[in-house]
Amino acid sequence: MLRKLKTLTSVYYDLMIEYRAEIVLWMLSGVLPFILMAVWMKASEGYDYGFSSLDFARYFFAVFLTHQLISVWVIWEFEEDVLYGHLSHYLLQPLDPVWRYVSTHLAERFSRLPFLFLIALFFFLLYPKALWSPTLPQLGVYLAMLLLAFAVRFLIQYSLSMLSFWMERVSALEEVHFLLFMFLSGYIAPLDLFPEGVRDVVMLTPFPYMINAPVNVLLGREVDYVQAFSVMGVWFAVLFILNRLLWRMGVRKYSAMGA
Repeated sequence: MLRKLKTLTSVYYDLMIEYRAEIVLWMLSGVLPFILMAVWMKASEGYDYGFSSLDFARYFFAVFLTHQLISVWVIWEFEEDVLYGHLSHYLLQPLDPVWRYVSTHLAERFSRLPFLFLIALFFFLLYPKALWSPTLPQLGVYLAMLLLAFAVRFLIQYSLSMLSFWMERVSALEEVHFLLFMFLSGYIAPLDLFPEGVRDVVMLTPFPYMINAPVNVLLGREVDYVQAFSVMGVWFAVLFILNRLLWRMGVRKYSAMGA
């Protein structure tokens, strides 16, 4: 399976490189963290949020980096494959279609790395004081959290996409999911700024561990590692079971002939 995944990722990487201009546009569409950074840096001049302007600069750069590495779009691909019958061809092959979607996402991650490096270089040239160096243990935990965050986010979107077997436009549901992600993950603002009671409830959802937790690890801030990996592990297990159930029911209903 690992050999197949490696081969698929290599093939899709070559495909992504052919469309690298489009990848740049996708990345530029995610510059909202830098806009929010400017807003919060300005706001911190007149009020003490517990974050200095330098803290906000580092935080939102890390948010941008983290979001670029865990972005998922499988719901649009799967919806199109079901609506146009492309899934029929995949079902005839001795490989679960999910591995095609996973390989596409992995390949796209690798194709983004050179552009991420250039954006990081440009950012630190503009804000040299924001430069910091995480330790190797911090990087290790950060990468582990990224992998788990990507897996859970992929499962959420892939599970929603299973509804394509019963509905025509499930991508509309992604708008609701993305709004929850934006406000509960720490993308809009650090969760440390939330009221304590609200924050305690939010920490039971998977969203804070997709952005806020890995960002804090990268910045060397305090993180409850046991809670982070436990909550994400539970969500991964629940979503995996739900996804497999929806897949089995959906394939029985699927009747497209394909193009």
